[in-house]
Formats: sequence, structure tokens, C-alpha cells
Amino acid sequence: MGDVAMTVPVIKQLLVAYPSVEVVFVSSASYASLFTGIDRVHFIGADLKGRHAGVVGLWKLMQACRRKAHLDAVADLHGVLRTWVLLFFFKLFGLPTASIQKGRFEKWRLTRKSNKIKHQLPSTFERYQWVFEKLGYPFEVKPGQLVRSASLQTQKIQIGIAPFAKHKGKMLPLETMKQTMKLLQQEFNCSIALFGAPGEEASILSGWANELPNVVCYAGVGDLQSELKTLSQLDLLISMDSANMHLASIVAVPVISIWGATHPYAGFLGWGQSTSNAVLSDLTCQPCSVFGNKTCYRGDWACLQGIQPHQIVEKVRAYLCIA
Repeated sequence: MGDVAMTVPVIKQLLVAYPSVEVVFVSSASYASLFTGIDRVHFIGADLKGRHAGVVGLWKLMQACRRKAHLDAVADLHGVLRTWVLLFFFKLFGLPTASIQKGRFEKWRLTRKSNKIKHQLPSTFERYQWVFEKLGYPFEVKPGQLVRSASLQTQKIQIGIAPFAKHKGKMLPLETMKQTMKLLQQEFNCSIALFGAPGEEASILSGWANELPNVVCYAGVGDLQSELKTLSQLDLLISMDSANMHLASIVAVPVISIWGATHPYAGFLGWGQSTSNAVLSDLTCQPCSVFGNKTCYRGDWACLQGIQPHQIVEKVRAYLCIA
């Protein structure tokens, strides 16, 4: 979901730069809400486990795209085997195509165990933009700075917390996040909204909401569109390097992002977010993974275990400009 969410601001800027362009966007049907209300975007939901499964299914998906609109070019923003097959089918009809260059070698040098080359790589937003440039649609990617003011003297701050991530290498120990919540409530006049997936995550977060005052659990409640609406009402979100960071970014909510095995250097910081709001242990072994899906070779996950609740609270205080 995070990858798809990251395409949204780039598509919006493409449409601003080219008022006559229309976009047929193909992705999982469950992500359609990300594009609701964006003029000149026609969403096609792919059923990759059903009618669009396999090579024959991808052929049907390609035909569905051609029926939806007259296509002039095809941009592959995913760069996997499935999309390469789709590009091949489109090429059979003479359509120009371009595929994302993910910078795999650069990212390997950034995350290898020794002799790391640690510097900021191009953002994923820039990589998306380059795909359109190859197709003859150059434009500038300009994320605006996300700033929301909240005054402790006049209102209660609405803080969201999304403590889960897909991989262990991107997730703070839950007890650390729970202690962070308690410290936030001690120091600030705030209410807390919890975000997570249905099932086990929702169960854990519901327990936190029942235990602590001024905490509401939104995990597993409503659909993606309702989650985006709830996120948009926050003053600030505290999130792992996860889809929630990107969902908050596309509704213009600043994020205190927490990084373990991964790093903003790899280019996955949320749209318009600031590295000054990133919480890292800054160990020499970081980052060791692009996606956080590798096992810690040290065996102690020090990059995450070393982050303390007060560090996160300090970031919140700095963002709110509170002495």
C-alpha cells in the first residue's frame, strides 16, 4: 500500500503540469480510495488472484486498460515481473513504454554489511517522475513542507500512532511505543488515535485504548477512505517506516517517523516529510535493509531496541516548538 500511496502526489503533479493528460491507473482494487476525487484519473482494480491471475489474466487486464481509454503511453511504476509482462503486451500494440529504475545497485551499496556508501539516494517520487520523463512528459517534483500548528494553551493536540510495520526490522518494540504514549499524555494536552490492521493488531491496540485515557483505536474500523479521513484530522502522526507514514503524507499530516533496519537515505521518506522529524539510532550498521525484511546479523536489533520513549517525545516537542 505504501508504494501505491507514494504515486499519488506524483500523479497529481503530472496532471497539473499537463492539463490535457488523463491517467488510467491500474492497481489492486483495494487501493481505489487513494485516488478518489482526483480529476482525470480513471482507476482499474486488478484482481490478481482471480480473473487477472497468470499470463492469460494479465492479457485480459491489458485489454481492459485499452477499452477504458485511448492510450498513448504506458508507465510502469512498480518494476516487477508482472508489470514487465504487461509492458510486453502493450508493446505488441505499438505503445511506447517506460519502467521504473529502482537503483538496486545503489541500494545494495547503502545496505551491505561493510564498506557502506551512506548518502541520500534519489527519492522514490523522483524515480516515478523519471518514468514519465522517459515517455516525453517532463515535470518537476516539488513536495511542499508540511506544517501544522497546534497550541497547548488553546486546544488539545490530536496525535496519531501507527506502531506496526510489515517487517520486524521496521517495528519498534510495542512496550516502547506504549511507554511513549504514556509519556506523551503526561507532557502534552493530547488525545491519541491508534492505527493498525484488522485482527491481531486491532486486538492489541484495542487493549491499549481500554487501558489508557483519551485513546481511541481505529484499527480495523472502516475502510481505507475512512482511515484517510481520520488521518487528515490529526495534528501529527507517529509512525514506523510503513504505509501509514505515506497515507498521512498524502493527506498533508506531518509524521514523526521511526526507522530501524531501514533509513531515509534509501528514498522512502514520506511526501513532504522532513528528515528532522525522523528518529534513528544512527548505528554504523544502519541501514542493513531496504525494506526491513532481513534478519539482524548482530542478533540484537539494536537499531530499534536502543530507541527510547523520551527521544520520540523530544521530536514531538521540537515539532510543536515547545520549550
